[in-house]
Amino acid sequence: MPNPFSQFIARVFSPNGASPARAHLAVPEDDNSFFIGTRRYDETDRDRLEYDRHDTLEQCFEAWRDSPLARRIVELTSQYVVGNGFDVKCKHPHTANFIDQFWNHRLNRMPSRIVELCDELTRTGNLFILVTTDHAGMSYLRTIPAANIDRIVPVPNDIEQPLMFITKADENLAVHTYPAFNAQADYLLPDGAFMQSVVHYAINRPAGAQWGEPDISPLLPWLRRYSAWLEDRVRLNRFRNAFLYVVSGSFVSEDARKTRQAQLAANPPSSGSILVTDASETWSVISPKLEALDAREDGLALKKLIAAGVGLPMHFLAEPEGATRTTAESAGGPTFRRFEQRQRFFIWLLKDLLQIVVSRRSQVDYTVKENAGITISGADISARDNVAHSIATVNILNALERLYDMGLISQRELLRATYRFAGENADIDELLKEGTGVDRREVNKPIQPVSVDPVEKDTGKPKKDIL
Repeated sequence: MPNPFSQFIARVFSPNGASPARAHLAVPEDDNSFFIGTRRYDETDRDRLEYDRHDTLEQCFEAWRDSPLARRIVELTSQYVVGNGFDVKCKHPHTANFIDQFWNHRLNRMPSRIVELCDELTRTGNLFILVTTDHAGMSYLRTIPAANIDRIVPVPNDIEQPLMFITKADENLAVHTYPAFNAQADYLLPDGAFMQSVVHYAINRPAGAQWGEPDISPLLPWLRRYSAWLEDRVRLNRFRNAFLYVVSGSFVSEDARKTRQAQLAANPPSSGSILVTDASETWSVISPKLEALDAREDGLALKKLIAAGVGLPMHFLAEPEGATRTTAESAGGPTFRRFEQRQRFFIWLLKDLLQIVVSRRSQVDYTVKENAGITISGADISARDNVAHSIATVNILNALERLYDMGLISQRELLRATYRFAGENADIDELLKEGTGVDRREVNKPIQPVSVDPVEKDTGKPKKDIL
């Protein structure tokens, strides 16, 4: 009886052995087969594989470029997060003046650039901003496409602290390495300039990962399916209106039939024309019977999945779905919360960039204060919230004033509750410090009515006596 080893040798090397094994061994290895499922030694398993990340970024960019739904999703995020812009304030006069110069500099054009930054953050999940500073301490911002970054090299003991960023090879096979910004090592070079550095910001980043995830990456297969479904439906609707005339008659010969067919083909009847035939000729129409009416539910299901993937209600994507105004307003609540979270992140991003810019300027211009307090406030996510907050503030203020007059609450609690119902974030201690503490309310006589006679509610004119 042959042993197992000899059986294995005979199975593999026999001419009639296992053909799949022989075929697999005969295929030469290349980059497409050898590196499947592998990753670099310094990459974490929480990030996508390099080829997968590159394909995802390219597909997101192509979807934004070609798909109207993907373009609208990115635009909606920027329209709500950025809105009318951001209000940047600084109490230090010289620092505030420099921030204004930087913000409106022709090479920075931050009022319009922040929309581009928000679009890129939504589209790729990552922002790689190159900070370049001249000898005068003025900084300039440029965005490096996330698809051009090949590696993020972190510090050995913390994966969230990058050391450098390595780009992919360009058309000249040149690779660029940019150091990551380090506040402790950011100083003037001997030539009086600063080193170029890159700052990385990421959203949708899993714990223990380096790279962020695009907002539209989970939607890529469904965007493709929706586009294919819509294209097929347009084709079907086009062919539903196609038809053929069939003319039946008693022809004496095949030549007579072909002659009649040539006559009709040369002068086909137009729409609305009148045809007069004799009893020997019968006309009929053949059209495809394509039941495409029920396909609307399929398209609606795809669109619902796409809307749910980015947290948008259906009426945001031009699909009223027969909902009432009350239902639409209720559906917008979670969406506005998502936009508020993204706006808070974007405000922190801008504040971090301004602190870097101010820090570099302070090393050249000593009138600029490095630790000057910078506050950034964004536009309201929903204008309807202002109406609700104002009504709530007026209603609660009546009760709070009574409690304050009775000595049951303090001035601080009165301000805190008032700003809380107004939906505004405020430094209560700072407000109390800046207040005068003097009650400027005047005690006047109550407002008297113009007339004590009864009046019409609609017109305001005195009522007429009716006997």
